Amino acid sequence: MLLLLFPALLMGQSTFKHPGINQSAEDMTFMKSMVLAGKEPWKGAFDRMMADLDTTYEVKTFAHVMRGPYGRPNIGGVDLSKSAGLAYDYAVAWYITGRKQYAANAIQLINAWSENLWDFDYNDARLMVAWTGHVLCNAAEILKYTDAGWPAAQQDAFKRMLLTVYYPVIKDYYPQANGNWDAAMIHTLIAMAVFLDDRQMFNNAIDHYYHGPVNGSLCRYIYPTGQCQETLRDQGHVQLGIGEFAGAAHIALTQGVNLFEVANHRMLLGYEYTAAYLLSKHVSAYGKISDRAMRFSDFYEPAVSYAATMKTNFPNTFAVADSVRLTASRSILVHTRKPMSVQKKLSPGISLMNYMAGAGTGLQPGIAGLPITVTPADSLQDAIDKAAGSGRILLLKNGIYTLTATLKIPSNITIVGEGTGTILHIDPTAGIRDAMTNASADMHDVVIRNLVLDGMASLDYGNDPNSSRSWKPNGSRGGIIFRSEMPALFRNISLEYLTVKNFTYSGVQIFGANHIRIKRCDFNENGSSVVPGAGLLHNLHITHATDVQMDSSRLVGSPYGCGLVLDKSSQVKLENCEMGRNAMYGLLALNCSELVIKGSLLEANDKGGMMFPCLHTPNKNVTVNNNVLQCNGGYGIASYATVNGVFANNTFSLNGQHTQQTDISTERKYTY
Repeated sequence: MLLLLFPALLMGQSTFKHPGINQSAEDMTFMKSMVLAGKEPWKGAFDRMMADLDTTYEVKTFAHVMRGPYGRPNIGGVDLSKSAGLAYDYAVAWYITGRKQYAANAIQLINAWSENLWDFDYNDARLMVAWTGHVLCNAAEILKYTDAGWPAAQQDAFKRMLLTVYYPVIKDYYPQANGNWDAAMIHTLIAMAVFLDDRQMFNNAIDHYYHGPVNGSLCRYIYPTGQCQETLRDQGHVQLGIGEFAGAAHIALTQGVNLFEVANHRMLLGYEYTAAYLLSKHVSAYGKISDRAMRFSDFYEPAVSYAATMKTNFPNTFAVADSVRLTASRSILVHTRKPMSVQKKLSPGISLMNYMAGAGTGLQPGIAGLPITVTPADSLQDAIDKAAGSGRILLLKNGIYTLTATLKIPSNITIVGEGTGTILHIDPTAGIRDAMTNASADMHDVVIRNLVLDGMASLDYGNDPNSSRSWKPNGSRGGIIFRSEMPALFRNISLEYLTVKNFTYSGVQIFGANHIRIKRCDFNENGSSVVPGAGLLHNLHITHATDVQMDSSRLVGSPYGCGLVLDKSSQVKLENCEMGRNAMYGLLALNCSELVIKGSLLEANDKGGMMFPCLHTPNKNVTVNNNVLQCNGGYGIASYATVNGVFANNTFSLNGQHTQQTDISTERKYTY
């Protein structure tokens, strides 16, 4: 068993380095020397900052800062943001030039808000705190640890504002919003923690960076392919999100905690993916990438600063950063690091899951013979009944097949779509729950391939797909629900290149089957809190089955359940699968035997990576090897009373809040 070093151990340092938010004293000295020596890009950045310095600005404060969605309404938000940015500019100008007036101006701005700000309100209250907090703290850190003349009483007033006005708004985060929200809150909480010398606040923010639920942590926001949670929304918010995570990582690195390296440098993978798309290069994606807000944003400096220090070239990220640098100013200066005497060569964050799964992916089998062709204008059930037992493939042409009745799947049938354009969708007014069920109790020889079952109430996702995701349930809708009355009564069930997503009930249930084959499927965001309730509905649920093989499949994002639940099943082999971002476990195995899990990635599952409890009969003959388990909220692997369990050559990192990454015990624990 391979146990990685646990970076969170570095959080135990008793004291903080000061100055130590965006830059250490050594970093600041180096940055200043580059400006004074006329070196680029520092000199140009400084000149642009000074040219834009609004020396005529008169601060206007508000007791109540109120900002609604997208800045409507906006009472005091613009003024606070302007004051925070200007205070940081003045503080940097003071440090580089030594002119006390700049320090005095920065102090005046901070003092004005410290004395007058009472609270935040409306939709974007947390965002206003998150966007301005780290900026103010950076300015204050420079003033406090230089000869700026900031009186102790005024510093205490600023601390009071941070703790009584800022901190209460963001201390509990808001992970159900798009991920840029929690990223920004983590950024500000880490900055506040350093300024306040608050180790508990610092550790809490670091832990949320690792383990925050829903959209609130790094691996919840950036997927193993580099795609981000907001990639389908617009590229402006994506750049904001990864930029805020990078900003938080930049501060943590000043204090000796490397958040950039989490999950094999996942953050840099997200940057490279996003930059490639902005540069009009092809990237693969789950869903349709948004072309909204394609402008380059000034959020690249923390990433390129780190990558440059590590002596690594991420070509797309550096290309976008070079373009942004033509007009950037303070961001270049304050993310400067003193060059390391010994540089480490960094390998790009290539994911273990280097494939795409689901409809329209991979090299698929051809269609043999003359198929029976059906279009959305035809009766799909009639076509299924006609094709059953005929020896001919049923080909569903592209289009949306609106289901007003549950499809009854007979034996001896192969149903094939044309990829992501073939969509089966339940009519929300039809009063049915499941998209597909078995037509008979002894169904056999069924193949479903290369199509999409989408459980969303409406297929119009709007400009913000997060607003209508399946963890905000609106009715009970299930995907493929195959149930027999006896163990292994079904035979020969194959799901291939299939996408099943957004069902509030389980995505796929197969109860009682022999010879199940699941190849390169995408089970995504199924299993909400509808009855029978949270924790009982999952992306994929298999019970009383034998001879099950699944490979190269994706089981992710169940809002209240697991990626995969195996119950009372035997002869199961899972290989090269991704089980991540689920509310419970990536894999939950109950009363199973002859189980092999290898070469898979289990990450960012709230309760843990793999769980093998002992309810009545223990799991038996379980082999778990060569898997990566990282950033799960609980143990990477928990196994209780498993008989003949072999757990070998697995890689663990940042699972739970403790150094022990597994809990493998002979004790008969049945809670999970």
